Order: sequence, then C-alpha cells, then structure tokens
Amino acid sequence: MTFLIIVIILVLIFDFLNGFHDSANSIATVVSTKVMSPIAAVTLAATFNFLAFLIFPLKVATTIGKGVVDAEVINLTIIASALVAAITWNILTWWWGLPSSSSHTLVGGLVGATIAGSGFGSVIISGVLKIALFIVLAPVLGMLISYIISIIVIWIVKNQTPSNVDKNFRRLQLLSAAAFSLGHGGNDAQKSMGIIWVALIVTNQVARDAPIDLWIVLSCHSVIALGTLFGGWRIVKTMGQKITRLKPFEGFCAETAGALTLFGATHFGIPVSTTHTITGSIIGTGAIKGISAVKWGVTTNIFWAWILTLPISALIGGAIYYLLQVIV
Repeated sequence: MTFLIIVIILVLIFDFLNGFHDSANSIATVVSTKVMSPIAAVTLAATFNFLAFLIFPLKVATTIGKGVVDAEVINLTIIASALVAAITWNILTWWWGLPSSSSHTLVGGLVGATIAGSGFGSVIISGVLKIALFIVLAPVLGMLISYIISIIVIWIVKNQTPSNVDKNFRRLQLLSAAAFSLGHGGNDAQKSMGIIWVALIVTNQVARDAPIDLWIVLSCHSVIALGTLFGGWRIVKTMGQKITRLKPFEGFCAETAGALTLFGATHFGIPVSTTHTITGSIIGTGAIKGISAVKWGVTTNIFWAWILTLPISALIGGAIYYLLQVIV
C-alpha cells in the first residue's frame, strides 16, 4: 500500500509538471500578442484546464491504461520507473526551454520500463505506433488547419483597417485561448488518470472493468490546472516569439486550429502532444507571411526534441526500472 501511495504521488507530480511545462502552449500566443498579462493568461488557462472534465469522455485515459503495454505484465515498479523517467525528461526540457511532449515522455518511459521488466513482447506495437504517428500528424494537422483558417480570416477582414482587425481579434483571442486550454486539459489530464487507474488495478484495489473514479478525475484536473497556474516561463518565449512574430489575428488562428485538433484527438481517444499541436499551428499561421517568416533554425531544434523524446524516455525508464529492482 505504501508503494501504491508513492506511485500516486509520482503521478500527481508528473501531472503538475505537465501543466507547468505545457502552460506555455496555452498562453504563449495570447501573452506574446500582449492581449493578456502573463498572470491573467495562466489564470484563464488553468480554469479551463480544470473545467475540461465536464466536456470530454475518458477515452484517452483508456488508451494510456490499456493501449500501450500489456496490462497483465504491468506492476508498480514499471509504473514508478515510467513516471520517474517522464518527470526527469520534463524537467530537463523545461530547463533547456524546449517545448517537448509530456505525453510522449510518459509513453516512452512506460514502454522502456515494460521492456526492461517483461521484454519487447509486452509492448502493444499498434498502440505505440498510433501515438508515434501523431508526432507527425498532430503538428501537420495543426499547421494545415491554421493555414486554412488564416486564409479565411484574411479574406474576411480584407476591407477592414488594421486597427479594427487588431481590436476585434484581441477580443476573439480570449475565446481561442480558452478553447485551446480546454483541449489541453481534456487530453493531458487523462494521461495521468490512466496511470492511476492501472496502478489501482494491478494492486487489486479496483476491478479491471471498473470505471475511473471521480476522485481520480478531479485530482488530475486540479493538479494539471495548478501546474498551469505556475507556468513554464522559459518555454513561453520560445513558443510565442522565436518561431514567428504573432499579431492578435494570427494568435487567434493558431489557437483555434490547435483547439480543433485537440478536440478531435480527444474525441477519438488519441493521446497527442499539445506542444506539437500548437507549434504546428503557429508555423501554419506564420507561413502565410512567407516561408522566411518562420525561424526554421529554432523550429529544427524543437523537432529534434520531439524525435528524441520517445527513445530517450524509454532508455531512462528502462534504467530506472533496473535501479528500482535493486532498491525495492
């Protein structure tokens, strides 16, 4: 029971760091366009992170709990190893100011620890490939949707003065930022729920077919909202200024595209990266001004962080598993 409590605490620490790390995704555009102050922006984002539990069914939690590795071989040591790996990589990428994926960090750690504990046969390859595929698809979808929305918006406002456009989209950006934060909370909090759910199942605290308890749902949404409230300020500058310069209407287009992508992924139970999604959306709206408007050197560094997250997290997860085997 003591180890189970430690694992649940580790899940909530990961959940907090997820919000802390990914808060930049929710607020970078609205802060960089000076529509909201940083404090107001994180308050808005945290509020809608929490309220997401009222909107989305728990399909992503089920994918994380049952669709990545064989639930029959999972034990608390594997779960703890995955969480330590995810927490470690999240802290490192936050320190370096790189917007990496908390989702893929957790999946990578879980896969690595499971391989170390039970071999490659325990990994559900189709589930991992689906998640890995969205490393590419999520930002591409965000980019395409953002590009299309930007074209539509430019056509709609073509006869308006720049000052009117700026004024109107400063208001609309509040709605798009709230929508993106709702999608962020809906997709990301469920990843932590899925891990707690599995931990309770493997320790026979709940039946395998039992629904996820409300205390798990509320705990995960509360903690990710708290993490968002504290904000990962090192990443805000990378997301909001270093990829491309954003105006309020561009921020609105990027956030709306990101929100639509997250809503769709959460509906189908796909644990995607909010980081990948909003980065692709920012690139899409920036590309309207021409390819040179996107700072591809910075973007290349971000892409490398995305590619390396799964394998590095898996290696860390495997190493932590062997270490815990000695200690526990």
